[in-house]
Amino acid sequence: MAIQRSILLIADIGGYTRFMRTHRMSLAHAQEMVASLLEAVIDASRPLKLAKLEGDAAFLYSPVESDAQLTSVGSTVAGIRRAFLARQQEIATNRLCSCHGCVEVDSLNLKFVAHVGEVAFQKVKRHTELAGVDVILVHRMLKNEVPAREYLLMTDELLRNLEPTLGQSTRSLLHDFEGIGPTQTHYLDLAETAAALPPSPRKSLAVRWWERIVMNAKVLHYYLGLKEPCRDFHNVEKG
Repeated sequence: MAIQRSILLIADIGGYTRFMRTHRMSLAHAQEMVASLLEAVIDASRPLKLAKLEGDAAFLYSPVESDAQLTSVGSTVAGIRRAFLARQQEIATNRLCSCHGCVEVDSLNLKFVAHVGEVAFQKVKRHTELAGVDVILVHRMLKNEVPAREYLLMTDELLRNLEPTLGQSTRSLLHDFEGIGPTQTHYLDLAETAAALPPSPRKSLAVRWWERIVMNAKVLHYYLGLKEPCRDFHNVEKG
């Protein structure tokens, strides 16, 4: 089992509300909307690698070869967020379905927690499992007291290496994480630092109908009750 100092980042989608419990179709479409958004997040996350999908969150990592990698975390997060917002805007512009799962895409947001620490890597068949106290810590950071909808929450070492212009915009919070204890953290309100995106082009009606047919085919097993939609999502309240 190899141990290596690594950047750990979780991109977590939030914003679905309690009324999602009202209809199986809404939850099935919510599952597909979040899957599409997570694809955009993962595609934009390089040089980070995907450790695993955790419901409506992506757990990403990168072994640290030099401190220059820490400096790029801010720009990596900004790139992931831009890709998320672009996909979100594309979905909203071209949707035909009016169920809650599709309409609520507009209200979804993306938050990040990041940490640097010692990680144990273990190969299990074709998968790499990450373990250690620092892996636990970055997951504990998802339950926090940050007073913002979209943010990057980080620990001390990442703040020290953050781009100076971003570092000056951070605010500090002392958290007491379960099983970890008092931990100094710092957050960046992403809504204050992001530039507006250009509007998404509108697709032809034929393309939009075809995409809706494809989506309904992909979620058919949820309609039929063969699988429970959104079962592993952290941020969907199903009553």
